Amino acid sequence: MEEHVTKGADEKFCESCGQVIKREAELCPKCGVRQKAAPGTQGTGYNWLTVFLLCFFLGGLGVHRFYTGHKGIGVAQLLTLGGCGIWAFIDLIMIITGSFKDAQGNPLAKN
Repeated sequence: MEEHVTKGADEKFCESCGQVIKREAELCPKCGVRQKAAPGTQGTGYNWLTVFLLCFFLGGLGVHRFYTGHKGIGVAQLLTLGGCGIWAFIDLIMIITGSFKDAQGNPLAKN
């Protein structure tokens, strides 16, 4: 017999396991997976200005990528000096336009 689960107005389904959790929960209490930020929220806690400054001054070393959790891309940028500056420049444009995301796919916080 299949069980039908309903959720309240202040709840949502976990993106990983489907468990009903509180809408503002960052982690699912059942599986522990970090939840993506809801549309219209401020973002992840990675400050937009901090990421912008790290990319502007140290983008060739991939420091902004390490900071936001993109360790693999950070290493690649470090070894290639930001793709000779091109990769760092593209990241800078992405940060300015708001399309740069952290490693979990969440937008940067503009606070």
